[in-house]
Amino acid sequence: MVENRARAAATAAAGPTGPAIVTAPPPQVVLGGDTRESTAEICGWLAAGLAAGGAVVRYAGVIPTPGVSFLAGELGAAAGVVVSASHNPYPDNGIKLLDSQGRKWSDEAEAELEQRLRAAATRAQAAATTADPPSRLTSEAGLRERYLEHLAATVGAASAGAGGAAAPPDGRRPLAGLRVVLDAGNGAASGYAGELFGRLGAEVVVLCAAPDGRNVNLGCGSTAPAGMAAAVVAAGAHLGAAFDGDADRCVLADERGEVRDGDAILYLWATRLLAAGRLVPPAIVATSMSNLGLERALARHGIAVVRCGVGDRPVVETLRRDGILVGGEQSGHIVRLDLAATGDGLLTAVQTAAMVQAAGRPLSELLAGFRRYPQTLVNVRVARKPDLAALPRVAAAARAVEDALGADGRLVLRYSGTEPLARVMIEGPDQETVESLAARLAGVLADELGRPAG
Repeated sequence: MVENRARAAATAAAGPTGPAIVTAPPPQVVLGGDTRESTAEICGWLAAGLAAGGAVVRYAGVIPTPGVSFLAGELGAAAGVVVSASHNPYPDNGIKLLDSQGRKWSDEAEAELEQRLRAAATRAQAAATTADPPSRLTSEAGLRERYLEHLAATVGAASAGAGGAAAPPDGRRPLAGLRVVLDAGNGAASGYAGELFGRLGAEVVVLCAAPDGRNVNLGCGSTAPAGMAAAVVAAGAHLGAAFDGDADRCVLADERGEVRDGDAILYLWATRLLAAGRLVPPAIVATSMSNLGLERALARHGIAVVRCGVGDRPVVETLRRDGILVGGEQSGHIVRLDLAATGDGLLTAVQTAAMVQAAGRPLSELLAGFRRYPQTLVNVRVARKPDLAALPRVAAAARAVEDALGADGRLVLRYSGTEPLARVMIEGPDQETVESLAARLAGVLADELGRPAG
């Protein structure tokens, strides 16, 4: 993209005496990550490599993934890079690549980069080259603040369009009078969540915001929201929100301490936008893992559910393809396309709080029309990941489950994209039935895939 801009500038600058010499500005790359003990070192190596390749690195330090996404677009950067393993435990880490608009790279672009890296690594090994450890990075002043200001600014702008009154004229304290519990998961939200809600006037109780490099997602955050939910009841709070390691996910608790996942958030956002006349078309995007109860509840409001594959990337692709405003995953990764290019847990939480405040009604009441179908999810650790449909015993067991459920439920059988797991998700008429069917199918999977091949 930078090269194309340079060529266009050179053409425009050409005069009667010949083309002018134009030097393209170096590409900017926004870099940041979560709180794992390995993140800072990996960021250092990435920054060194990017600088060696001619890029200008804008280092944001500890910041949520959606913060890097926002800054990439805001700064006109060529790309964004995030070092994080999201909801995984601290020993894991990874790299997320974002384009100039803050969207994740395509599978094809990532595969091409991996091929180039393998080739480069082979050449370096053949030449026996080594590199000095990178120096410690210093985060750029102002980047954190720009992201916080962006999040706060969405509240006043979106409140009037969410089925309630607009923010106060001064736009500074739209959440005044609201008490909120926030579980930062000892992750990237730790330095952002409390300050964001406090700026907007909310009374805040912050949990798990003391990262030590190893406690990210450890018994807290969106993967373990029970502590947050209990704290909501103890504090007499209006709602609670828990985030994962890189804060692109958010799970809620209502004022009664009932945990509300991404399906409930999708129901809330869709119905409030519909009431405001802004859900055009009247549809949302949800993955194959979203509860059947979401479809049935939204159908009563005339709202369609467009299903897509699991993952935030298929959600965004489907939203853009079909011109739909909001979509997401049961895990709490929610995207509202007019406010962000990717899922943003802090944005989801602050928007939910604004909806509750504007409605003047409890969160449980706003969600009264949504009832989940009994559901169970069983994870089976696997040693390999062959095509499940090509395994006769697995395929036969899956057909037996679907026959037993009929029209009253559904089965989703898939591999995890990030862990050595096969996931069995079943919804049906009652909890006992779905758990029994899931255990039976999980047993078959364990027999087939639970031990190393050969």
